[in-house]
Parts: sequence; C-alpha cells; structure tokens
Amino acid sequence: MTGEIIQINVSPGGIPKRAVSQAQITAYGIEGDSWAHPRIHGGPDKAILLMDADGIDELARRGYPVYYGALGENLTVRGLDRRGLRTGQQLRAGTALLELTRIRVPCSTLDVYGAAIQREIYDGRVKAGDVSSPRWGMSGFYARVLQPGIVRVKDIICVVATLA
Repeated sequence: MTGEIIQINVSPGGIPKRAVSQAQITAYGIEGDSWAHPRIHGGPDKAILLMDADGIDELARRGYPVYYGALGENLTVRGLDRRGLRTGQQLRAGTALLELTRIRVPCSTLDVYGAAIQREIYDGRVKAGDVSSPRWGMSGFYARVLQPGIVRVKDIICVVATLA
C-alpha cells in the first residue's frame, strides 16, 4: 500500500495544527510540535498522528468545518486506504520509519467542529477492533518512530512491513 504525504502539521499545543513544508521526525514526534494535554497525547507510542485525507474530505462533505490539520493530525496522507491499516504495520514516511501503535480515540476537544463529530469517526465497533466498521481509521492512527528522519510534502508513504 503506497500513498503520498499531502500535508505536515504542527502546533505549539492543541488544534488546529498549521501546515509546514517539511519537518524532522524525532523519537518523540515532529520537531516544533507539542500537545495541549501531554498526559493524554504524545509520548513514544503516540509520537505521530496520521490521518487519511479522504476521511477528512468526507467529513467536510457531511458539513463539518474541518480541513487538513484541523483534527490535530501530524501527517495528512492520501492513497493509503485507512480500512487496510492495522496496528503493528511499519510505514516508510520520507526518510523516517514509523510503526502504527493504536487507533486514535477522539476526545471532546474535537467537539469544536460539531457535537457529533466523535460519533462520525469512532464507534463501539472500532473500539472493539472490528476493522469492518465503516468508521475504521476515520479518527486516525498513532505511530511510534522506529527511525527518525526528514519528511516533506509530496513524499511517498508506504507500508513496508506488517508484524504478525
């Protein structure tokens, strides 16, 4: 599975995150990025939040005032089918190597975009690990950094390994 990084996003904490053209990915995330609630977000197993642009586009078509970076993602990607992403998969993003660690559980911070947005992107089936849920991957995936590196807009992002 191969896609493209269409936006890289950072903020001093909170949402939305603003676009940058390139970034250094470190073991703890993207340089220049931070979290409003570091006890909940960030850390080595949640260093990067990756979201599918098609899912964000779908939310916008449903009337939510969202755009790339609005939902707090670090990497907005196109071409990776979110329905095929699983924890344990390793992805090459630019020169960095990432490993998906968990699906993101959305929090009330996203309610600024509409009270129902959390239900649009996450449900009980996703929570239970049911990949057949139509909401699978809509909330994004957290990743740990296995190999730091540089990432740029238009870089390829691809699944390079799946752990059993």
